[in-house]
Amino acid sequence: MTKLKSVNIKGKQYVEVHERLRYFRANYPNYSLTSEVLEKTSDSILILATISNAEGKVIATGMAEEMKADYGINKTSYVENGETSAWGRALGNFGIGIDTSVASANEVTNAISNQKRKAKEPAPPKEPVQVEMELNDEKMVDVLKYVVDNKSKGLDWIVKNISTKYNVTTKLKNKIKKTLQDAE
Repeated sequence: MTKLKSVNIKGKQYVEVHERLRYFRANYPNYSLTSEVLEKTSDSILILATISNAEGKVIATGMAEEMKADYGINKTSYVENGETSAWGRALGNFGIGIDTSVASANEVTNAISNQKRKAKEPAPPKEPVQVEMELNDEKMVDVLKYVVDNKSKGLDWIVKNISTKYNVTTKLKNKIKKTLQDAE
């Protein structure tokens, strides 16, 4: 196979997805590369890319999940970025551009960025002890302040983290949702 152009990331060579795609299109004109959204939430998308031969037989697949972010490319284009990552994995699993790694340069760069971002996020409490709370409870003030302070992370993330300390009932979840809507 032709050696594809690669980039150096932390001392290791990776092939970018567009190089893999260009090689695929030039050398496998009768094959297809398709994408399917397996799951999409307000915070993330999970995409499956499939390579099929001319007869429609699945030859390789690749899956990628991208998280919506408050900055960078995933602020506006996490869906497109997820599709590109899935393509890169499918093409890598097909054998294109894997001299040193199945991961593409795009995927590695994004993973490094996500690791740096996650290192900055506050960790949820280590030892969860769930406490019952009523909507008119004095603890509610602290919870609603936490909701407003973390509104950019979305409802699912907030509920998950609050659930480590409190029993999140449907009533409480609806109150959190309303607080998020009011805070926008």
